[in-house]
Amino acid sequence: MRAVLLLFLLLVSSGTAHAAPEIQVVYLKGGCFPMGDGFGSGGPEEKPVHPVCVDGFNMGKYLVTQSQWQQVMGDNPSYFVRCGADCPVEKVSWEDAREFLRRLNEQTGKSYRLPYEAEWEYAARSGGKMEQWAGTSDPDDLGAFAWLESNSGRSTHPVGTRRPNGLGLYDMTGNLWQWCQDYFDEAYYRESPEKNPQGPLSGVNRVLRGGSWDDGAGRARATLRYSYGPFSRYYNFGLRVVLPAS
Repeated sequence: MRAVLLLFLLLVSSGTAHAAPEIQVVYLKGGCFPMGDGFGSGGPEEKPVHPVCVDGFNMGKYLVTQSQWQQVMGDNPSYFVRCGADCPVEKVSWEDAREFLRRLNEQTGKSYRLPYEAEWEYAARSGGKMEQWAGTSDPDDLGAFAWLESNSGRSTHPVGTRRPNGLGLYDMTGNLWQWCQDYFDEAYYRESPEKNPQGPLSGVNRVLRGGSWDDGAGRARATLRYSYGPFSRYYNFGLRVVLPAS
């Protein structure tokens, strides 16, 4: 017992042991909604609009921050380090996100994961409402909800500094693109199951959603589907967690 205690103290003092960060989540009651572009401004990969139902789940209230990443991983890959500890972590690949979640779950004993694309869109649209962006369909009001090219000053900003959407989630539109669990397939909506779709079984790229500080309103629509290779790291790629309700 004494040897175990000494080993723990040695790990703490050497900086290789990290306390698990506190991640605030919001419980989202499940429901059904018409997934896809219902405004007529999207590409073929956003069609057809199709019925989707998701079970209840917990979603991160904010994007994962630089300080949370540092606590779990022991480093900070962000380009915008000067933005501060409460700014979202970026330059994170899908594979990096998966390793972060593996270590976070190891530290907490929980089962955090990335959101499935259907969960993300349901959450962004305030529970599947007909919203062009997270929280609003009014382009004149969008700047109050999102950090985009027009108001970001070409940088990320601390999480929670714009208005939340109708479910109390911040930065679902703007600040950073957010990795989803799914493989990307442009034609997936034609064959997507109605109940809890989890994307194609295989593929090359992974899905990103939400737009970033570097994007205009058209690129940040709640139904827009973006994809990149799982090892890609850019200073507008970040993540948000899901914690299954069970």
